[in-house]
Amino acid sequence: MANICESLEGLEEYDNYIERMREDEYPTLKDALYLDHAGTTSYSKRLMDRFHTDMMANLFGNPHSASPSSQRSTLEVDSVRMQLLHLFKADLEYFDLVFTSNATAAIKLVMEAFREQEGGFWYRYHVDSHTSLVGVRECAKEHRCFESDEEVEVWLNNESAEAANGVSLFAYPAQSNMNGRRLPLKWCESLRRTPQRRAYSLLDAAAYASTTSLDLGDASVAPDFTALSLTKIFGFPDLGALIVRKDAAHVFQKRKYFGGGTVDMVVCVKEQWHAKKSGPLHELLEDGTLPIHSIVALRSALQTHRELFGTLDQVSKHTAALAKQLYTALVSLRHANDTHVCAIYASGGSSYGDSTIQGPIVAFNLRDNRGNWVSNTEVEKLASIKNVHLRTGGVCNPGGVAQSLDLAPWEMRENFSAGHRCGGENDILNGKPTGVIRVSLGAMSTRSDVARFLAFVDEFFVDKTLHPPELWLSPSKSLSQRFHVESLTVYPVKSCGRWQIPHAMPWEIRNEGLAWDREWCIVHQGTAKALSQKQHPRMALIRPTLDFKAGMLRISVPGTSEQIAVPLSADPTPFDEDAFSQRDATVCGDPIRARLYTSPAIANFLSSAIGVPCTLARFPAASGNFSSTRHSKAHLPQAKSTPGTIQRPILLSNESPILTISRSSLNRLNEQIKSQGGRAAHPSVFRANIVLAESSLLPPGHEQPWAEDEWESMRIGGQDGPTLEFLGGCRRCQMVCIDQVSGEKNQEPFLTLAKTRRFGGRVLFGVHTALVAEKGGRTMIRSGDVVETVARLDE
Repeated sequence: MANICESLEGLEEYDNYIERMREDEYPTLKDALYLDHAGTTSYSKRLMDRFHTDMMANLFGNPHSASPSSQRSTLEVDSVRMQLLHLFKADLEYFDLVFTSNATAAIKLVMEAFREQEGGFWYRYHVDSHTSLVGVRECAKEHRCFESDEEVEVWLNNESAEAANGVSLFAYPAQSNMNGRRLPLKWCESLRRTPQRRAYSLLDAAAYASTTSLDLGDASVAPDFTALSLTKIFGFPDLGALIVRKDAAHVFQKRKYFGGGTVDMVVCVKEQWHAKKSGPLHELLEDGTLPIHSIVALRSALQTHRELFGTLDQVSKHTAALAKQLYTALVSLRHANDTHVCAIYASGGSSYGDSTIQGPIVAFNLRDNRGNWVSNTEVEKLASIKNVHLRTGGVCNPGGVAQSLDLAPWEMRENFSAGHRCGGENDILNGKPTGVIRVSLGAMSTRSDVARFLAFVDEFFVDKTLHPPELWLSPSKSLSQRFHVESLTVYPVKSCGRWQIPHAMPWEIRNEGLAWDREWCIVHQGTAKALSQKQHPRMALIRPTLDFKAGMLRISVPGTSEQIAVPLSADPTPFDEDAFSQRDATVCGDPIRARLYTSPAIANFLSSAIGVPCTLARFPAASGNFSSTRHSKAHLPQAKSTPGTIQRPILLSNESPILTISRSSLNRLNEQIKSQGGRAAHPSVFRANIVLAESSLLPPGHEQPWAEDEWESMRIGGQDGPTLEFLGGCRRCQMVCIDQVSGEKNQEPFLTLAKTRRFGGRVLFGVHTALVAEKGGRTMIRSGDVVETVARLDE
């Protein structure tokens, strides 16, 4: 197969070969559009089959022995070590290779060696560095971040700088893991020309070596230390490596820690003494038992990669051409009003296609036709539904992201104070995105992958009309009585099935929301994190029932006669004082103090229903000794400070006490879905507490869809009824695509919402609602109540 790869002429012929080969060798990519090769690449069927055959045919033992199986492992490890050095053209006479768990572990190994240097060490690193390189600074006695290539050049040319300052380490990536820019490899050679500095170079080649050939053939110009991720090259096994120039190996002599296999003798009784290994460097640094089976798999990976893809030089040319195709197309995308769709973060468009200065990564953000940023969270939600795999956010490159997005340190601190966290949904703050969209290509990527991604962007993010999304506008602040409460619903157990309140039954509304709404949740037994339908769609099949006559919450699953029941009472003492255990839990990333049920029967029932080890927990409403606290959601608009406004707590709902939707808006949405051949959405998928409806006697065309966009408040049940304030639109996610009856995932209604209901970069449907003022006594509402709405006065 390798000969076939090497005989292919031209990029188009090579791409056609990859397309055909992938059908057999990469079955996991059959329907998926995988564009996160900078995270890790995929593994082939041939690799896994070969590894399985190898493991079944041979017995491998712990290398620290003289048994035949042990010696076989030792020989295998030595052989693979040499093959890897050969892959990078590193002569065994000048280099050694140390196996690590990943590239970060390789970097950390270097850091630990320099930390032990007498007097500490000076540290210099490039702004494009991965977080793993940035973290080294915390162990240096002094550090500096070079904010440009020019700063590095000036520093390298200043031969007298730091000559008397002791040992220093200069680290940088061969390729930015954010935007694929490739940095000059010559810096390592330039640094070595000034030996009086006692400076060493650390090259992070994890991203670079995944799609191009790393040439360490000339030891005089090579980095002193090169960190690698073998996972990013082969997809499997999960391993890293550190290649060390033997001329720099003495740096590790002061390393204090030792583990199994790195010492010849240890005395620990009455005297404290040990003798380190005196063999090759890797024997001194590979603590404990090596991951021998992973290294055996690496042999299969090396052979298979060569057979399927030829040389890394061929991979480099192929991926460079794909990246240029992607970049050129994204740059050309325009909305109907001729504004740009993409803001691309690259050093220059001409660099794409030239593998010496640009890797196969494109980092960008999207804008709507008004120039507003599109939330990367919304992009990721749509991508998930369409089985597109990409990366968004800070991508572990803080310096590169800050420079690309023009984020000053004070802005990043302010964003953090406002609630922004890595992986959070609050990704547009103060008019700027907090992260990027990263598309990265790999050896098995093809032109059809690029075309499919471009079609995805074009379908959902390119506005082909000059008309804004439909909005119902109110000319002035006015009172309307067109609506009534169609239905009331509570969700006693977060992310599980609904319990619809019987028609016309009076129901208490509290500061925390409707009574009995989301007082319970299901948490993972190990992490105590609340489970969600987004990760566990089967939760939709768990049906809670409020049995007030018996004073119990009953939980069942369709298709089985089994059920569990727990008391509605917040005080367990009359039932079983040992029924609960207090524990810190996490809901939507926020910590809460919950009460976990200790019954094995409850845990077994829920674990069986969902398929993960879990149990029931309770976060009781604010009454008696059980205080309720609002968990933070910084992106939720705050209520106005008006007289009578209550500081509202919430229980386990995501963002607000109550969610309200309009039947008229749902009807309009379903018209749009059905016009595209889709299936209408049932109101249950939106998991609203209150569904409002207009009169069924209205003539066709007289409904007011999206009226709620402009409402300020509503009063339910007439003059003496409670007033609820509207806090803002509900940001939807792919959870609305889960059928609440079957638990099956669909693509609608989120796809249509993404095209028709995106505002400020967010996809909205329904409105967050909360009680404005609670009068004396219990405040009650019921289905059938008339609703008086107050429209906002446009400012």
